[in-house]
Amino acid sequence: MGTFGLLIPVAVATLRKRWLGFIGSFVALTLGVALIAAAGLLVSTSAGLENNDPSAPSLKKLLTFMAGMSGFVSVFVVASTFAFAVAGRRRETALLRAVGATPRQIRSLVLGEAVVVSLVASVCGALLGLGVAPLFARWLVSRGAAPEGFTVDAGAGPLLVAAAVEIVVAVLGAYAAARRAGRVRPVEALGDAAVDGRVMTLGRWLWAIGYLAVFATVLLLFTTMPAAMQHDPQLRDPQNMPVWSLLIDVMAIMAIALFAPLLVPPLVRLLTLPVPLASGAVGLLARQNALKAVRRTVSTATPMFLVIGLTGTVVGSTLTFGDARSLQSRAALNAQYVVEPTSGPTLPAAAVGPLRALPGARTTTVRTTLLTGLDGGNSGSSGATSGTVSATAIDGDAATTWKLPTGAGSLDRLTGSTVAVSEGLARSNGWQVGDRLTASLADGAPATLTLVALVKTPLSLSEVLLPYAVVAGHLTGDPQPTAAYVSTRQGTAPEAAGAKVTPAAQWGSGDNDPRARSDWIAMIAILGPALLYALIAIVNTMMMSTGDRLRDFATLRLTGGNDRQVLSMVGVEAVLTAATATVLALLVTTGTQAATLMLINRRILDAGSPLTLGLPWPAIGAAAAAGLALALVSSLVPARLALRTRALDLAGSRQ
Repeated sequence: MGTFGLLIPVAVATLRKRWLGFIGSFVALTLGVALIAAAGLLVSTSAGLENNDPSAPSLKKLLTFMAGMSGFVSVFVVASTFAFAVAGRRRETALLRAVGATPRQIRSLVLGEAVVVSLVASVCGALLGLGVAPLFARWLVSRGAAPEGFTVDAGAGPLLVAAAVEIVVAVLGAYAAARRAGRVRPVEALGDAAVDGRVMTLGRWLWAIGYLAVFATVLLLFTTMPAAMQHDPQLRDPQNMPVWSLLIDVMAIMAIALFAPLLVPPLVRLLTLPVPLASGAVGLLARQNALKAVRRTVSTATPMFLVIGLTGTVVGSTLTFGDARSLQSRAALNAQYVVEPTSGPTLPAAAVGPLRALPGARTTTVRTTLLTGLDGGNSGSSGATSGTVSATAIDGDAATTWKLPTGAGSLDRLTGSTVAVSEGLARSNGWQVGDRLTASLADGAPATLTLVALVKTPLSLSEVLLPYAVVAGHLTGDPQPTAAYVSTRQGTAPEAAGAKVTPAAQWGSGDNDPRARSDWIAMIAILGPALLYALIAIVNTMMMSTGDRLRDFATLRLTGGNDRQVLSMVGVEAVLTAATATVLALLVTTGTQAATLMLINRRILDAGSPLTLGLPWPAIGAAAAAGLALALVSSLVPARLALRTRALDLAGSRQ
């Protein structure tokens, strides 16, 4: 009991003297709680709300994935930061063990500090989340991803969940590191304090292998699409593939992040092969520091890896799905020109009227709407789609506007109270041509539709096609069409006020595809907050790492090194960390891009895809440059400030 009592002033002294390490943990946890709390508030407020533009991504689904991505990144960073903060105190732990502290007392001390920091940070994070959520809600409204008037209702539930999750993660991260430190025998402690031993624990092995197994299993399920999955339109619909691809990719990123302690040492050795041949000790010191302090290298590289890996994966997948949509959409289009709004989700009335009045031209307009509970029970079929499905309402001749492969029936019959569906949707529900399907329209009105065709729909159209006459008067929001497809007798481009006209051969990619714009808005919403948090975490962990090495800097200066050499060593280590993180990110991005191509070939393009494996080098380069710049600034500035203190004062300072 006496020894435990002595630990109380030690804890107080630690919180006072090692403020930089605790400030780093405090910042990581505060921002993590704020991120999850803001996402949780947005998700809870969005219940029952949808965007006025049915072609835009589902608001609730968008915010749910944003919350998941934010939670994923913040949990990784918080766990790594707290474990790093505890691991950096091994010399202090060794001294406590040498003067009689037991492993249990060491764990109690560390956990007590972690709980205190976590509780204070959680309160600050919850308050910050309350202020951040409305700002993000306004951004969603301005980008058309949320309906006008969308606001955030403050609630205690999301704040408590965010605080509880991050506190548990922080305490577990601190406990794992404290348990490792407590296992060291007092005689061995001082000799083992500065060098990392086994860094791949059994738990880390199990989690890493588990995530790899989930990645492979889910990828296999989505490429083969068993019958049980085909009944759920959210799983089967190819338009949802970008979202599921992102979830699959996250599994791979998590696995590589957990395997980092195993991958970092060989990468450091590979990247520093020329160092022994170079003159001077700066490069050699940086190399040995990175190899001996693997936990520190992994902890500082993890946020950078997340920034580069997530950027490369998400941007690469979005571009690849956009390319697939372009190829598929152009191949399915028979019309000569596509007319789309220059702003907003629908065409202005001033453009639609003249297009339909063009002499000798064939004009077809489309409008995306929603159907609820599409069911074939009235015709003896037992299949019914779950929830709400997207449908394309067509005003014109579908058979001449598109060249869609037809498995049964004919698009020429798509008039009156009829409907055409994709072959996959019909197969999963047991529907056949001639069946009578029932559904509720966007305003809740019931509709009975005769199935007249089974077709292969491109990503530019929904899995359900129906005549505009069915939904006329039942649309919510602006009833104007979202696009028009025009063919003229002489092949000359039509004119449309307030709209842009694109030749069919150039349509379907980049800014010419409204779905691509929606995808980018969704990806920014999902990825943006998590990336911002990871960028801040780079600064945080690098400052923590530099603050823990003040005595090392003093030792180098006392043994003959000058300030320039110390700063050069710190800079080289930052560059080495950034290079290691970039290589790991390239590995995971290559793997996730290959998985994305597999999904596209099997589920969208079916066979013989002309798409080849490629990485989004501009995005990866920008993310790597940003990470390197932040790493250099956040390590060199604290080091330069520390070097203003005399070396003897630093060497004799308490830790």
